[in-house]
Amino acid sequence: MTTKKTGVDQQLIRDLAGILNDTNLTEIEVELGDLKLRVSRHAPTVHAVAAPAPVFAQAAAAQAPAAPAAPSAAEAAKNAVPSPMVGTAYLSPSPDAKSFVEIGQKVKEGQTLLIIEAMKTMNQIPSPRAGTVTAILVEDAQPVEYGMPLVVIE
Repeated sequence: MTTKKTGVDQQLIRDLAGILNDTNLTEIEVELGDLKLRVSRHAPTVHAVAAPAPVFAQAAAAQAPAAPAAPSAAEAAKNAVPSPMVGTAYLSPSPDAKSFVEIGQKVKEGQTLLIIEAMKTMNQIPSPRAGTVTAILVEDAQPVEYGMPLVVIE
């Protein structure tokens, strides 16, 4: 006599949740035969907060003539280019090369702003619009999350 097991294997769920914690993933999905199981955790909500300017931006501002007033946190969040993926951001094509963009530089729509490496693939991040780069919110070789603001274009 065989009995069909009903319910979900709670140990499997615990193991998958452990994998989420160990790898900093936000979701994992597993299919075992006709059982399909997805375990996810809520990603932290991103609130627009004025971020401190990177050190190189502060040094450039000290050398530059009087600049226009800084945008409010809400304006900066509205004009920020979000990361389309999780990975590592690089500001230049190679360690010894010049950065793709600098603060104060005018950019065209489609121009490469930076590169995000994800799963050993270099992904160019294009500017979604023309404008002026007013802030670079990440440092070279910094890990980035999906939706994280990268560059502000006014």
